[in-house]
Amino acid sequence: MTNLRGRVAVVTGGNGGIGFGLAHALLAAGATVDIWARDEAKTARALERLGEAGQVTSRRCDVADEAAVVAAMREAVGEHGRVDVLVANAGSGHHVPFLQTTLDDWRRVTAVDLDGVFLCFREAARHMKDAGGGALVAVSSISAVHGTPHHAAYAASKAGLLALVRSAAVELARHRIRVNALMPGWIEIDTHPEMVADERFVEVTTKRTPVRRWGTPADLASAIVFLADPAAVFHTGDTVVVDGGYTVQ
Repeated sequence: MTNLRGRVAVVTGGNGGIGFGLAHALLAAGATVDIWARDEAKTARALERLGEAGQVTSRRCDVADEAAVVAAMREAVGEHGRVDVLVANAGSGHHVPFLQTTLDDWRRVTAVDLDGVFLCFREAARHMKDAGGGALVAVSSISAVHGTPHHAAYAASKAGLLALVRSAAVELARHRIRVNALMPGWIEIDTHPEMVADERFVEVTTKRTPVRRWGTPADLASAIVFLADPAAVFHTGDTVVVDGGYTVQ
């Protein structure tokens, strides 16, 4: 099993949903995890649960706020002495028909889901360049490659991440910074109960998934640990898909 002991990983949006699962997986592999999120009460509850798995800290950060991201990175490095891994997981969605989507709706989602990843990547890379390298991981979605009704801004943002990852990977490789994307399929999480409650939607997506079930955050554990592993020095610019075979149908 990969040992990340001595490594420090930032997980944005790590206080719930997929991010919580990714944080737990990194902790279990031995990393120290620093969670960045906006909801301090929710973060406090997450820290209480994650503390049993390893060393975890947090800071309040709105990833769409440039000054907040700069400050959070400075504080994280100041507290831990380093940041080796940045998992850009924080995301926002807006379930609305395309014809009713306003420009404010669009910008509210893309500010977090695309701009926020860029800001976190940039600040982490600036530190990693001077520290001798690291790993950047963007959490995308199968919505990036499959049409998803009522989620135009979300899907466009997640597709944009794939291009961001490839461009950053090419440019940052000389600094020993690896950049990859993790693309989950349908994952059952508590942050989207309305999707799980929609029996027809769950039935249709389950039938299309070759393994015949939705995933759980635990299904992403081995992928995120691999992407964070400093031994994977030749793996960059890639998209690791964990979707039970959904995208190959």
